[in-house]
Amino acid sequence: MLRRSLLLSLKLIMLASVLSACGGTGRADDEERDSYRKVTLSLRHTQIKETNRTRLRILEDVLAKTESENDWITFKLEGIDEIVNRDTKLKQEMVVGNPPDIFEVFGGADLQLYVKAGRMLDLTDILQELDLVDKFESLEEFIIDGRIYGIPHGGYSEGIFYNKLIFKKLGLDIPRTWDELLDAAEQLKAAGYTPFGLTAKDAWVAGMIWNVIMERHVGIEAFYGLVTGETKWTDPAFIRGFQAYAELIEREAFTKEALSLTYADQGTQLAYGKAAMVYTGSWDAHYFATSHSHVTREGIGFFLFPSIPGGEGDQHSINASFSNGVGFSSQLSEDQIEAVKLFIANYFTEDIQKWALQEGKLLPSFKLEDMSGVTPLMNEILTEMSEASGKWPAYDAIVQPVVGAQIGVGLQELIGGVSSPEEVARDIQKVQDRANAAMKQFTLESGPSPDKE
Repeated sequence: MLRRSLLLSLKLIMLASVLSACGGTGRADDEERDSYRKVTLSLRHTQIKETNRTRLRILEDVLAKTESENDWITFKLEGIDEIVNRDTKLKQEMVVGNPPDIFEVFGGADLQLYVKAGRMLDLTDILQELDLVDKFESLEEFIIDGRIYGIPHGGYSEGIFYNKLIFKKLGLDIPRTWDELLDAAEQLKAAGYTPFGLTAKDAWVAGMIWNVIMERHVGIEAFYGLVTGETKWTDPAFIRGFQAYAELIEREAFTKEALSLTYADQGTQLAYGKAAMVYTGSWDAHYFATSHSHVTREGIGFFLFPSIPGGEGDQHSINASFSNGVGFSSQLSEDQIEAVKLFIANYFTEDIQKWALQEGKLLPSFKLEDMSGVTPLMNEILTEMSEASGKWPAYDAIVQPVVGAQIGVGLQELIGGVSSPEEVARDIQKVQDRANAAMKQFTLESGPSPDKE
């Protein structure tokens, strides 16, 4: 009997030891596992400009926090020009299948190509696990076939930034119609000011104001129809859009030497009082609201592009979207994906979004309730966005990249006076036809989809 009791006691002690060890395995095993596993993630960003220093500092702070909380994770940061990344480097990497682990990516047309090629990590389950899906203003630009393949880190809106002091000096009201805009341009020219500061050496810059003029004429659905073949660039409404853009050129409403100037020169024309207006995005608000500007912070305002009578588009809408985001390679290992979850949890928070809004002048992709501490200019932008009758994405988030490139060429030809609106429309449609046909055969422009090989 005594022997049985001793044996039973020993068994109970052994069982208790096993149960105790199992009960503490969670943290102990994690710590042991982390002690020998090491994960490195390459991360490419485009925050290399002087005006983007705050946004880079925010990113670096998040990475440092993630590394300090998880000593098994290391990030390797690479900064690159946004245009080079989007138009050249990232595309080349996607073709051969070796993109960075984490990278900035543009939603819409670009992303569709990458997803069809199998290059993007599906983030749907991760965002649901982190309870983040419903916190965003919109994930539409990064959803393909019901799955999420990118996360917007901020939004943007485009409109007319203007010099309030010049407008007040000349007694000009904010133009609300196309005719009022043309009249204001004439008065500004007569007073010695460039109506619209414009630079066109970088073709995408010239495309911003063209985009809104065209949307006012044709409506955003017509842009989507170009990809399906339901509409064409040579349709009458599109031709009228090109003609309206050409009218501004003929009236000398733009900077005369626009084709020789880069994007960096555009904002300075407004900031230094040489141009009365600039059509650009909210990302430039940081420049206009700082000491870089020779105009007081209260001297720069923002308003929506005027309505165009007879146009088929939404005349009080705004080009605003959440298409600039973060993507992840589909080739990540399980450990890397776990590290990505930790990065996402630290980067996409209300505190980070508020910081980026207040100091980086980046429109939040989160639904923020507390908007205190926002500059007067940002308040104007947010107010105009909230009062707009609709929002739509930029043309290059809809049409194929090769088509977007041809649009840039066509606009430069219009500015240079070497092509007519009709000729530009025909040339773009030729590229559109080829791009639409290629979409049926290719996943990426430079190679067939895996199931075609």
